[in-house]
Amino acid sequence: MSILKQNLDQDVVVKKMRSLYLAGPGDVSLKEDAVARKPEQDEVKIKLIYGGICGSDVGVYKGKIAHAAYPITPGHELLGTVIEKGEDVAVPIGTRVVIQPNSYCGECEQCQKGKTNLCISKKSLGVNTDGGFAEEFTISAKYILPVPDELSDERAVLIEPFAVVVHAFKRVNITNETTVAVIGCGTEGQLAIALASHLGASITAIDINESKLADVSAYGNIQTYTPFDVPQNAAFDVVIEAAGVKQAVEQAVDIVKPGGDVVLIGLTAEATLPILKIVRSEISIHGSIIYNFPVDFTQSVDYLRHSDFVIDPVIADIIPLHEYERAYEKASAGQCAKIILNFKEDFRP
Repeated sequence: MSILKQNLDQDVVVKKMRSLYLAGPGDVSLKEDAVARKPEQDEVKIKLIYGGICGSDVGVYKGKIAHAAYPITPGHELLGTVIEKGEDVAVPIGTRVVIQPNSYCGECEQCQKGKTNLCISKKSLGVNTDGGFAEEFTISAKYILPVPDELSDERAVLIEPFAVVVHAFKRVNITNETTVAVIGCGTEGQLAIALASHLGASITAIDINESKLADVSAYGNIQTYTPFDVPQNAAFDVVIEAAGVKQAVEQAVDIVKPGGDVVLIGLTAEATLPILKIVRSEISIHGSIIYNFPVDFTQSVDYLRHSDFVIDPVIADIIPLHEYERAYEKASAGQCAKIILNFKEDFRP
């Protein structure tokens, strides 16, 4: 073999990376791909560390999200390191960052109000535009947030999903005198329990899955019930609905106190609500969708900096990239909270 051919072969190997590829519902594979393109002026190239599998990732995988696009690279809960950058980017190479995965135009009425989460042109990584479950990817630097050194990778990868809860909690006032019920103890439910516990609230967790109810004991003295066992006289100042099913929304309104607040985080198409009760009892119902960037991400980091902020139990398992099928199977089963894909080099098979 000539030296020239040998060098060319080596160059081909260097310019390959692995990424997940979702051809259609239920059809996910790990493929060799060309490395991410070189970043332009305002862009960075990220080498991924961890990627969290979200409920929306599962929805796309199962074909349950109507606006999902296929084929697509999945993934939007992303922690990585800047390895290249455009000339207009101030963030140094080597900086760990998390990604804000929802684009915004900056020009529409909602963006002008600072509500970028409601942008009429919004697209979401891994849903209707290619996501980041790849060893490398390139993205505009306006969507990155540097991670402080004191945050471990395991806490940092939770910044994005935790920002959903931080944003939702702005709808209500929670103190050590507040009674809070959280319906649904998946990832967002557990994150809500973690934050409510940190704020000193008295918490009741409700879930149909008793194994999830057992998991929430890690957050402190949490009262737990299945939806069928909640006492008839139970009433709460604030109810967080994080299950995303019709029955959970209806139960949330049923168990909130007069003058109380219901915060809807879960996504369900419809529910039947007792309007007379809502009006007569002055119940406030708040819808909350994702977050505003960077403020909600920054506040997430502020909470996560506290060593006494209990959040580690949210991560149920960290699975190497080459075991992606097991990771998706476990996440899709709905029996635990967060499943993390590990993209670190030492997990190459």
